[in-house]
Amino acid sequence: MTTYHADLAWLPPGRLAADVTITVEDGRIAQVSEGAGGAGAEHLPGLVLPGLANAHSHAFHRALRGRTQHDAGGRGSFWTWREQMYGVAGRLDPDGYLALARATFAEMVLAGITCVGEFHYLHHAPDGHPYDDPNAMGHVLVQAAREAGLRLTLLDTCYLAGGIDRPPDGVQHRFSDGDAEAWAARTEALHTSYADAGDVVVGAAVHSVRAVPADQLGTVAAWAAHHEAPVHAHVSEQPRENDDCRQAYGVTPTRLLHDHGVLGPRTTAVHATHLTDDDIELLGRTGTAVCMCPTTERDLADGVGPAGRVREAGSPVTLGSDSHAVVDLLEEARAVELDERLASRRRGHWSAAALVDAATRAGHVSLGWPDAGLLDAGAPADLVAVRLDSVRTAGGADADALGRVVFAATAADVTDVVVSGQRVVAAGDHLLLGDVGALLSRAVAAVL
Repeated sequence: MTTYHADLAWLPPGRLAADVTITVEDGRIAQVSEGAGGAGAEHLPGLVLPGLANAHSHAFHRALRGRTQHDAGGRGSFWTWREQMYGVAGRLDPDGYLALARATFAEMVLAGITCVGEFHYLHHAPDGHPYDDPNAMGHVLVQAAREAGLRLTLLDTCYLAGGIDRPPDGVQHRFSDGDAEAWAARTEALHTSYADAGDVVVGAAVHSVRAVPADQLGTVAAWAAHHEAPVHAHVSEQPRENDDCRQAYGVTPTRLLHDHGVLGPRTTAVHATHLTDDDIELLGRTGTAVCMCPTTERDLADGVGPAGRVREAGSPVTLGSDSHAVVDLLEEARAVELDERLASRRRGHWSAAALVDAATRAGHVSLGWPDAGLLDAGAPADLVAVRLDSVRTAGGADADALGRVVFAATAADVTDVVVSGQRVVAAGDHLLLGDVGALLSRAVAAVL
């Protein structure tokens, strides 16, 4: 048994509490006490939040940071950026991917992320042929998450086409299993490998309606339903995706996914930037979550998604760092509100409490961890301490601490991180891997 003491903590159903002692047994919270004084407990400074859930990640995109944002490389669109991303995807092998994903996941832990949803489609060798173990790259991601110290939802992604009615081209061959039945057989083996793991959930993903033909969507949905697993999909990230889908199928991507059984309460639509009124109603009525990735969406000039409207329609909203232009879920959270202010010229769409819920509880639910993301008895003991005395957060009363953290703190203000009861970050240092900056430098250099 371990006890932690927080000067200030964010407790359910959404309130600040002072002098909080959290007792941990077998990786879960056994008791939360207020006013006990914390004698003999390990101290967690500042404001303690539940662990943050990064609901959408492509770990290998971390190698692109700083290379695609400026000069000629920064001009163009999502589609020109995608070619640069494919260049990195074509050079990774299992050893290189292990090093890059491990360092990227470690950066997430330093930022207070205790669970990540990895949208994984880098399945096969660069020539498109399977490795001796067809799930070699998936196993690498599990190993990387374990060594970095966070839980993983591995969203094994069905990616079959280079566009609607177009075969895979170039590096896309390493993403494709040929058809959804072959994808399901490979993913079933991966699922079986981690069926008894307490730190891994294997889920499914539809890369997009561009990459999965309509007649293959039902197979992915059926596999996820059989295992009661989460299923995620890129949805309407670009207007061109909507135009191509309407031309081919006569409906929007959201409607197509709905008509083939993909939407539902275990499903998350990622980005959902360019939605119609009907799309918003369908997502809300089916209880489909929406994952916003504002730092990527603005970096790629995708646009500002209707986060407030989908929430009002009934869709839980979650957050992801996606391409890792930055890894900072506090920035993703406030960007949901601040970007919506720019688009609407009106303030006050999201409270600090609602944004914390998106970054914690809602994100965990969408990743298949329904009991996580809360500082409550029975939940996984994931604790994140954020400084209240840095140059960004200093000043003000305890009553406004959550607002200061959500609207001013950065990942650099995270001092301590506990995952399943184990302290992984202390005073800003990663206790398992040491110098994460050096790890990132070596891993990125190896694939450039």
